Amino acid sequence: MPRTALRVRRWAAIAVLGGLLAGCGTENADTGEPAAAAGAGARTSTEVRPIEAATRITDAKGVTVSLPKPPEKIVCLVALCDDILVELGMTPTATNSQVLAHPEFLGKEKAAKTPVVPGGFLSPEVEAILAHKPDLVIGLEDTHGKLAPALKGATTFWPLQPGSWQDSVGYLRDLAALTGRTAQGEKAEKTFRTRLAEAEQQKSDKTALIIYGSDENFGVATPETDVAAGLFPKISHYPWKSRGVDGSYSLEEILARDVDVLFVETLSFGAPDGKLSDKLAKNPLWSRIPAVKNGKVIEVDSEVWAKGRGTRSLGLVLDEATAALR
Repeated sequence: MPRTALRVRRWAAIAVLGGLLAGCGTENADTGEPAAAAGAGARTSTEVRPIEAATRITDAKGVTVSLPKPPEKIVCLVALCDDILVELGMTPTATNSQVLAHPEFLGKEKAAKTPVVPGGFLSPEVEAILAHKPDLVIGLEDTHGKLAPALKGATTFWPLQPGSWQDSVGYLRDLAALTGRTAQGEKAEKTFRTRLAEAEQQKSDKTALIIYGSDENFGVATPETDVAAGLFPKISHYPWKSRGVDGSYSLEEILARDVDVLFVETLSFGAPDGKLSDKLAKNPLWSRIPAVKNGKVIEVDSEVWAKGRGTRSLGLVLDEATAALR
């Protein structure tokens, strides 16, 4: 797989492995729930604690954000930011994500009105960010943290590092507090928790798998390294464990696990050059996988499944996954 594809996923693996070493069995500061290890875990609660408006928050990773007033102009350098803002009834001042074009977000027409930060996900241009005079800039810690010195003094930078759906809910609650949109934050959290609890009650006994990539050198999304994959042990049989940031599974191993439903995230860098599932079909082993033989290979929207990671994106993942797993 190209190095860019690996980097899109690699930050999650580093964050979660570090979190497991440092915080096993601790309470999630933002959600008030026990921090669960990768796997099915306890049944998800649908209870939502009240969110209080604040000008200063400290997130679950220990990052403190302090603002003089609720932020109105927010630049998003990561799709999780866009996801949260839409949940709160807001629109980013500028973005470098394509998730807003999804019909369950803003749709293509409205999304086209949001300015795009040049430079792409890995190297957004500082001058272009500051040209929007943002109150707050939200990005990924290990990808965009290098921008912090250049942004200091001109705006506030908030680095996110989600490793689980609980982290995503925590960030939703934090931004709801900072923007004063507490009712919207509580509603979004309640909606997601309810969807997840309902999906858990109808857990499938089918074996599921999420793969991602842009060519035949695909990767397997595991609960330890991928937020969306972290939902799957709760709703299906998902026997895939992380092998480190550079490890993966072969088609021979996948064939041996009798995968019933296969979700495919095609990651494109530049102009689209075809679906990952079509490229893998050239391998004779591909046709022997039960999911392939039974027409249960589903190409999903990678903007939502691989990059969204917020409650709206994860809710869509749950809806699509549970429908396919019936």
